[in-house]
Amino acid sequence: MKILYFHQHFSTPAGSTGNRSYAMSQALIKAGHEVTMVCGSYQGGVSGLSGPFKKGVRQGMVDGIEVIEFELPYSNYQGLVKRTLVFLKFALKSIRLALFEHYDLVFATSTPLTAGIPGIFARWFRNKTFVFEVRDLWPELPKAMGVVTNPLLLWLMSLLERCSYQSAHACIGLSPGIVDGIKAKAGLHKPVAMIPNGCDFELFEKAASNPARPNEVRKNDLMAIFTGAHGLANGLEAVLNVAQHLKKRGRNDIKFVFIGDGKLKPLLKKKALDENLDNCFFLDPVPKLELTRYMQGADLGMMILANVPAFYFGTSPNKFFDYLAMGLPVINNYPGWLSNMIKEYACGYAVKPDDPDEFADALEDAADNRDKLNEMGENAKRLGKMQFDRSILAKQFVNWLEQTYFNKIKGQKSNETKTIQN
Repeated sequence: MKILYFHQHFSTPAGSTGNRSYAMSQALIKAGHEVTMVCGSYQGGVSGLSGPFKKGVRQGMVDGIEVIEFELPYSNYQGLVKRTLVFLKFALKSIRLALFEHYDLVFATSTPLTAGIPGIFARWFRNKTFVFEVRDLWPELPKAMGVVTNPLLLWLMSLLERCSYQSAHACIGLSPGIVDGIKAKAGLHKPVAMIPNGCDFELFEKAASNPARPNEVRKNDLMAIFTGAHGLANGLEAVLNVAQHLKKRGRNDIKFVFIGDGKLKPLLKKKALDENLDNCFFLDPVPKLELTRYMQGADLGMMILANVPAFYFGTSPNKFFDYLAMGLPVINNYPGWLSNMIKEYACGYAVKPDDPDEFADALEDAADNRDKLNEMGENAKRLGKMQFDRSILAKQFVNWLEQTYFNKIKGQKSNETKTIQN
């Protein structure tokens, strides 16, 4: 098959953001398929192309993937209106490719939800096989967070969501809640596979065994690390509250390291400075391979989100699976499917949301019981190997696309036969 793959925020492992689409593309190529990746210019992402843009686009081969990159810079620092315009521009440019490129199957992954638009056009105007992957439920999540409140906009987003699901021949959801959300909108008979984010053991094994820590974090300190976006959804102010509690308790041996970027990062740094939280350290985003050095130097991975019920079963965060791959115990501050796994497999701490005392207690327990913490880390890696090995999930991904394509072809031949017989 030749696959036209739409992911606005695509990045190779050289970037500081998730690289799921790169890994899935490599699996498709290994299986004998061709992949054309269509993306924008994402903050923290590295498309692999370095030449100049010509008329707003550049194109080339990156590790066997044909990459088409639109000159559409996107950043989490942008406001809602500007981000929406970037999403729409990407969708409009993508429609043209969906209508005129040569391919067999179109695959689109959100976010944003507008990623599904070229797939809709491919399905209904060219009768192409369309598979839609959902990474976050829109508009449910922005509505629950209060980011989008305009009733008309919410209605339009809901309409696009339903149209994307119903236009797709099959869907992929990255978490149990996402799968349920798709079926609720598209019907129980819609083929939906749950293929979550996974543990990239191959990438982490490539990393040099050279653990890194900020200079201010001593060798015997407990280092809790957070890797990822510093936005409204992440609720990182909760961690600063915990840092404050630990300072009051005199626990100067517990340090927090935040690596990443986002709209709220300047405010978080200011709060830490104003409150003299010298147990908190904010680092700039780094490429994934360098990030593994800091994860090797950490004792605990923080899985933090704002206390929004829509997050409980409706997200599949990259960082959680990176922690498992590195063998890091995880401390999680919201209920849901990840919290349940942490408890079931004893691979970290699951604390109640908005409870800095319980969070601080868990960190003190981790600092005071290193043998127990090491055992949790071993359990974390075991869980990753058993359920979330990306190489296995990538094969499931390839099989799902192949199955969807051949089922569609089989259905077409069956319909043609019935037409001839009639």
